[in-house]
Amino acid sequence: MRKKTLLFGSVVLGLILITVLSACSGGGKNIAIGPPASETNSVSKLILEAYGIGDDDYSAYQEGFADAADGVQDGNIDISIGILGLPAGSIESLQASTGDVKMLSLSDDAIAYIEENSGYLRYTITQDMYDFLDSDIETVTAYAILMGNTDTISEELGYELAKSMVENASENTHAQSEHMTLENALKGAEDLPIHPGAKRYYEEQGLTVNNPVAELNVSEFKNDLILGTGSQGGTYYPLGGEIATIWNNNIEGLNVTNTETGASVENLASIRDGNMDLGMTVHVPALDAINGTGDFEGNQVTNTAFIGHIYPEVVQIVTRENSGIESLDELK
Repeated sequence: MRKKTLLFGSVVLGLILITVLSACSGGGKNIAIGPPASETNSVSKLILEAYGIGDDDYSAYQEGFADAADGVQDGNIDISIGILGLPAGSIESLQASTGDVKMLSLSDDAIAYIEENSGYLRYTITQDMYDFLDSDIETVTAYAILMGNTDTISEELGYELAKSMVENASENTHAQSEHMTLENALKGAEDLPIHPGAKRYYEEQGLTVNNPVAELNVSEFKNDLILGTGSQGGTYYPLGGEIATIWNNNIEGLNVTNTETGASVENLASIRDGNMDLGMTVHVPALDAINGTGDFEGNQVTNTAFIGHIYPEVVQIVTRENSGIESLDELK
């Protein structure tokens, strides 16, 4: 009898613990929203807010996309939200492993809300982008751009960096390098100050540049530069490494070292603090840095300027067919 009582008590205690843990972690579906303080984390919360989904309506997993994709594959994560290039290798790998990836569209109302409350813009992922799609996907996009330190990047150096990004892009083997064209060169530049050297190059090529021109606090050509990218598991680090190599091969006397970082916010903060010369970033936090808003409230970055567009970073929301989830509307 005593053994039965102890067993019963253990079961009850276990149920209580499960209930408490569930309450602490939130209810509903498990959603990967990106690492803390990342741009993915910020836009994920904005997307869920657009649907009226509160913190108590789901359990948040603050994972990088590679780990999140593993969680989706294992069934521990129901939905993963990522800001990725197209096509995203991690999504293609997930489909290869599971064979039942489903990508979710955003509603028109949600897109309108996101556009009104951020710098993200509507974007259509066409059906031919992934083999598993059976229709176009409506979502939002930001742009990966290059920002330069106006205390260390002279006008002539800014000119050469912008020129090489466009004219030597064919030497870059990374899939996202196909977006570094003259036609795309100013995407993501809206409302950002532009580096005067970059402006001169683009205008020589016939582009109209309406951005405010940044003031430089440097006149000499700096030979050794540090480029902030992102984590080794993401797009920024390998792509930035190739860009750095191309600069080094095509700009006389230049030595650019790419370094692994936490990406956008860290890169912009490092430029502000004088620890970095160039940084890859999403254009949305770059606007926050310039305006002293968002993650940069009270810590405005006044010494950075736009040099060039890199590639579109598209919000991609994935689940699996066996989850039964058809839309984020179902999570309310």
